[in-house]
Amino acid sequence: MARQHPTPAPQQASATADPAARWVTCPQCGGRSLYGSANRFRPFCSERCKQIDLGAWASEEFRMPTEAPPDDAAFGDPRLMP
Repeated sequence: MARQHPTPAPQQASATADPAARWVTCPQCGGRSLYGSANRFRPFCSERCKQIDLGAWASEEFRMPTEAPPDDAAFGDPRLMP
């Protein structure tokens, strides 16, 4: 389960500086995150959450399922073979 971080960090507190800024949910920890130019880690709430997400991508935790061809199939995609 993801940990909650204190909200908001000092660099994120001035949502009034950017009229397009809005509060969103951090995709890593679920805490509040300012989505605007004042938050250099957006959409994440902190550098920690951003690095955790980057590590998950680097270790291939986020993968799309694929259909691997059987081991005895000829080289290439068996759906394209006659």
